Amino acid sequence: MQHGPVVRRRKLGAELRALRTSAGITSGEAARLVGWHQSKVSRIETGTSGAKPADVRLLLDAYGVHDAQLRELLEVLAGTDGPGGGRNHWWHAYRGVLPPTYRDFISLESQASAMRTLETTVVPGLLQTPEYARAVTHAAVDGLSEERLDTLVEVRLARQDVLRAEPPLELSAVLDEAVLRREVGGPGVMARQLERLVEAARLPHVALRVLPFAAGAHIGVTGPFVIFSFSSTSDLDVVVLDHLTSSLHLERKEDVEAYTEAFNALLVHALSPEDSLDFIAATAAGA
Repeated sequence: MQHGPVVRRRKLGAELRALRTSAGITSGEAARLVGWHQSKVSRIETGTSGAKPADVRLLLDAYGVHDAQLRELLEVLAGTDGPGGGRNHWWHAYRGVLPPTYRDFISLESQASAMRTLETTVVPGLLQTPEYARAVTHAAVDGLSEERLDTLVEVRLARQDVLRAEPPLELSAVLDEAVLRREVGGPGVMARQLERLVEAARLPHVALRVLPFAAGAHIGVTGPFVIFSFSSTSDLDVVVLDHLTSSLHLERKEDVEAYTEAFNALLVHALSPEDSLDFIAATAAGA
């Protein structure tokens, strides 16, 4: 269990090592091809030291890797927070506002092909209305100035572009009934938020399932989590757990498998997408 930057280094190194091996190139040959000492290649592959996006591009060129999506993802894992960051990495403009762990989360979210999430308290950020996002952020972060609050809400809404991208992020969310019942921002705000969930549930790439109170205790009582998956390789899948002051990333294959099994178990107890849509609509009608 590590913080985001460490996870990214280790995952990047493992993927670069696998690509080098697939290309039939030794670490010594790779070093000669890019003009480095062999120890630098080894440090990057073991995650001992980080790699700049330019370093990643050199290695991928040497290994004959031309898959644009994979190259983009590996550059994100390298960390594109500097002036040379990718043109699509809009969150760089908020470096002075967002903590590194949040930027890591956004970078993973922006490059993932699918996201599975359990939410036990609030609506997932990707589905929040502006008013709901403002109320949640104001309650979660004490002492915010209006300017900073506006900026954080702006970021929250900008993240939602992944659902409108081509191809869009495939979102599968299990919502505890408490998410629908907890009145955030007042009756009007909550009513509009529930209507937004109904709209989202009708999108072909969004699957919402409600976990009703009647389901009783379930494996999700330990807290919410997110599983990011990437179409290029399953080896880069990662679980993110949010805490009050930081986020933790679970990178080990057995951890990802454990949370995947937990998510699948939740699906067994949750309502079907069709019944969930009806449940949300009925809740909205009574709000």
